[in-house]
Amino acid sequence: MVRTGTAGTDRRVLETAIGHLTPRVPVAHPSSLAAEVRRSLEGQRFDTVAEIAVCEEGQLRGLVNIEDLLAAPGDQPLLELMDAAPPVVEAGVDQEVAAWRAVQHRESSLAVVDDGGRFLGMIPPARLLEVLLWEHDEDLARLAGFSRGVASARTAAEEPVVRRLLHRVPWLLVGLLGAFLAADIVGAFEEHLERRVILAFFVPGVVYLADAVGTQTEALIIRGLSVGVPISRIVGRELLTGLIIGAALAAAFLPVAMWRWGRADVALAVALAILAASSIATLVAMALPWLFHRLGSDPAFGSGPLATVIQDLLSILLYFVIGVNLVTASP
Repeated sequence: MVRTGTAGTDRRVLETAIGHLTPRVPVAHPSSLAAEVRRSLEGQRFDTVAEIAVCEEGQLRGLVNIEDLLAAPGDQPLLELMDAAPPVVEAGVDQEVAAWRAVQHRESSLAVVDDGGRFLGMIPPARLLEVLLWEHDEDLARLAGFSRGVASARTAAEEPVVRRLLHRVPWLLVGLLGAFLAADIVGAFEEHLERRVILAFFVPGVVYLADAVGTQTEALIIRGLSVGVPISRIVGRELLTGLIIGAALAAAFLPVAMWRWGRADVALAVALAILAASSIATLVAMALPWLFHRLGSDPAFGSGPLATVIQDLLSILLYFVIGVNLVTASP
């Protein structure tokens, strides 16, 4: 006799096979006759009847296509009609893998089993098609430079002014707090600045270069995360790139500063500060977008302002520590 299968399985994982299966499918015993199964289908409502699951003691033995069932002689058992080796996936299999397995075996639906091989239900044709279209759109979006989060990106771009303010102002207030902290750091070196006034000339330049290097890295990281590139594939090369950029900027600054101000100690201090600040900015600009991404928050809102605050504070602190120790007390 035909009955409805039972799932009894957690459906919290939406992008796996279990998130798409339905237990409301016809299930019959291998010894059931075709005529008997056809009669048993009458008066019952299923989510899909594209395939009849042939089970014995809860274990899937095969699938019978509905067309084959309707065309079979009434006395033919399902054992002779069924596909004894149909495509089967476990509940935790990724939805894309499940859909393509059905396509490769030319099946209109797909059976899902648990870890012990017990039958849970079927992924109906409509859901398989939905998954294939979803994955297809995602692949096209990746090629275009977007990700599945394109909907949230569009929402952020089109949201009303009040929500824009709520998303942005808190992070800018963090930046304002950073400005106070930066003033405190500069104030802590007030005595040294009075004796080394020339150090104050280069604070904006060091901070700007660190911010610029960090902004480039941050844009690259956010773009990479948006198209599914794991941070592990970026971090090594980007750290090395930041170090090389810092060294190149320091090397370019050193001779010009020695010629322009005639102070080798100042030129060396600023060059070392540029190298250190650029390297640290690269690290910060990678870490924050990745952290926001892992926490499920949009890196575009928070990582930029927060990274700027951290980079500026570290750049100022590094610059003054290096400058105080290398630059002589003459103005």
